[in-house]
Amino acid sequence: MTVIDIPGSKSVTARALFLAAAAEGTTTLLRPLRSDDTEGFAEGLKSLGYAVRQEPGAWHIEGRPAGPGVDEADVYCRDGATTARFLPALAAAGHGTFRFDASAQMRRRPLGPLTTALRELGVELAHGEREGHHPLTVTGRGIKGGAVRLDAGQSSQYLTALLLLGPLTAEGLAITVTDLVSEPYVEITLAMMRAFGAEVTRAAGPGGRTYTVAPTGYRATTYAIEPDASTASYFFAAAALVPGGAVTVPGLGTGALQGDLAFVDVLRRMGADVSVGAEATTVRGTGTLRGLTVNMRDISDTMPTLAALAPFADGPVRIEDVANTRVKECDRLDACAENLRRLGITVTTGPDRIEIHPGTPTGPVEITTHGDHRIVMSFAVTALRTPGITFDDPGCVRKTFPDFHTVFEGFRQAL
Repeated sequence: MTVIDIPGSKSVTARALFLAAAAEGTTTLLRPLRSDDTEGFAEGLKSLGYAVRQEPGAWHIEGRPAGPGVDEADVYCRDGATTARFLPALAAAGHGTFRFDASAQMRRRPLGPLTTALRELGVELAHGEREGHHPLTVTGRGIKGGAVRLDAGQSSQYLTALLLLGPLTAEGLAITVTDLVSEPYVEITLAMMRAFGAEVTRAAGPGGRTYTVAPTGYRATTYAIEPDASTASYFFAAAALVPGGAVTVPGLGTGALQGDLAFVDVLRRMGADVSVGAEATTVRGTGTLRGLTVNMRDISDTMPTLAALAPFADGPVRIEDVANTRVKECDRLDACAENLRRLGITVTTGPDRIEIHPGTPTGPVEITTHGDHRIVMSFAVTALRTPGITFDDPGCVRKTFPDFHTVFEGFRQAL
């Protein structure tokens, strides 16, 4: 049995940084993820005038409930979608002129539903080049609040940004969501907001679900970051692939915030032995991997993990309702299909689905990563049974797990 300490959750770390910056007092984050995305978020906060002190195992953030500590700033969001979507909302609650830009990859990713909603709330903002994309200038004058409608069918991050903003408005927010993808990520947001003192309710209605956020502000706290469930999926999949393989991930158990832990339920359906306890989750390979059809709308970040494992099943693996994976760091549906076909696997795709047929992947093949960390980490699972797999950009894992290759190689040797 191999025990793997997975780095802290990227999603939880990003939300915690926003909440800490907005809270009254100084917050300490325990075991935050140190990666390109989270370092970029922290640097963005510093550019906006927030005091962030980073030491091994703990980050300390002095909150500013009134908003950024400067009246003008340039913020570079790197590749980080949470940085690029959450920080403009935080800046809008303050006072000043704040310019945001991002990498070419992040510039391609959509922002429109969020900026449309902010404009409806009276925020003055302008897209520098293409409407609905970075670069973006926000002129903050505080936000009164009110009611707004939002389509979060492309990304739950649009809703999260508005929810996080709600307690900082003068009168609160009522956000009616007409479509929503990756709902478990919203559950993370709500739980964390409440841990920092926010009050949020929700109710279903004929026009969609409405989240009502009171103008309470936030209170500083000490907050422990749980391990990243999406990152854990690669180790769980690897254990399921190898007969007799086993892995335990401490810190992810029945009380975990992250919905992506539900990936182990997919592995259980395929034949793996799965145990989810109060403090840890264990997956054991049984020598059986069954084909299946699975809706992954709520855990779509783990779609590439399943796609990379799928050829080794005894029947087709059909993954449905994952259209939003086409607007991630790359078009992940097409990227998975392209690389699997180059490995000799039969694959069909549709607008929101991928079906992978059983086969024996054959190398040597250089995986085209499109600079996407999840493509690299997923196909590392395929490489366990396929000699000759390499990656055109192995270093892009720095986005979420800079030491991935070293840790995964040590795990492979232990299997």
